[in-house]
Amino acid sequence: MSVRRKGPRSTMVRIGTYSLLVLVAVVVLFPFVVAVSTSLKSSTDIFTYPPSLVPRTAKTIPASDVGGATGDPAVPVYELPGRDGTWALVDNGVSLGVYVPLDESGELPASIGPADEITVGLDEVTPTGETIVVDGDDTDVVTIPTEGGTVEGVRIRTTIGAEFVSLDDPSQTAAGLVNNSTPALETSARLDNFSDVIDGRNLGRSLTNTLLVTIGVVVGQVVTSIMGGYAFARLRFRGRDTLFLMYLGSVMIPFVVLVIPLFQLMIQLNWRDNLVSLIIPFMFVAYGTFLMRQFFVGIPSEIEEAALLDGASRSRILWKIMVPLARPAIASLATFGFLYAWNSFFWPFVIINSGNTDSFVLPLSLAQLGGRSNTDTNLVFAGAVVAMTPPILVFLFAQRYFVENSASSGLK
Repeated sequence: MSVRRKGPRSTMVRIGTYSLLVLVAVVVLFPFVVAVSTSLKSSTDIFTYPPSLVPRTAKTIPASDVGGATGDPAVPVYELPGRDGTWALVDNGVSLGVYVPLDESGELPASIGPADEITVGLDEVTPTGETIVVDGDDTDVVTIPTEGGTVEGVRIRTTIGAEFVSLDDPSQTAAGLVNNSTPALETSARLDNFSDVIDGRNLGRSLTNTLLVTIGVVVGQVVTSIMGGYAFARLRFRGRDTLFLMYLGSVMIPFVVLVIPLFQLMIQLNWRDNLVSLIIPFMFVAYGTFLMRQFFVGIPSEIEEAALLDGASRSRILWKIMVPLARPAIASLATFGFLYAWNSFFWPFVIINSGNTDSFVLPLSLAQLGGRSNTDTNLVFAGAVVAMTPPILVFLFAQRYFVENSASSGLK
């Protein structure tokens, strides 16, 4: 017997295959990572540049750590241009001087731009005792501290700025403009976004309604599909195959064709603006009956015949023997039904009045949230994460049954 050895070429093919799969996985998962990251950010952090997947907030420290000069319980922390370390803002009403260095001839430059201006505190400069004429007035020449040392210049105007205290050495102070300073950021996930959308944006009520509708639809589809599938698979009656083909053919009818007659039926039953209109019409699905019938057909008839000889009734055979054997198909059907009911938007949008927010389901509330909170992107993504989490968990828990269903579908 010859044994085929794996050579370098086979190894390279496997490495390339796994690398491609990892790349595809990253591309697929990236939108979910962005959604979760955005849902944990503050409204200001979303628009910071460069963007970051890690949620960040402006760093603050207790005011008592820097003397509490502002009277606020917490003060923001900044990084000042030309200065090392971080600095706490303690006073946002300090008079500052805007100075311009003199050129080599001891005069003001011919053209002055924002890059030429130096903003420091009035008490940080030292008069030289000299003056020059600026706009027809004698102006004192002062020594201005800079990052590289000192330069001589004159003050062209006065502005209001802020006073900062060094966190490394509280005895050091500096004055500057807040607009020219960079806020210090720290990693911080804002979990309050979820409580804001659930409690403050009526998403909690919609979540409860969606859970109720989904459970009703899934339970109804599973029960009716099991009973219908068993009847078409095991019971013999006249016209069975014809009736099954007609029932299965209803799958090809687009839902948009059924919207108007279904809407009129809901009005006749007085079910408009009622959650029951989202449950009862969707408890009967031809696809589920077809799925269960095909699975029941694949179960050996000898098992059922043995149970009949032992005196078991059809009902007992169905629920005690057939249903436990059909767990993979039931799990698949329940998962498909869950995803459909959980994400259904069009029919709830038609049958539920826009003013009846107490009967909203998640897709309707998310659409309303996206329209009213278009500036609060973090809240929109928080609502989307809340809506995505249950389907993802259901699929993860049910994937084992998907594998069993796929494997058993190829057995004879």
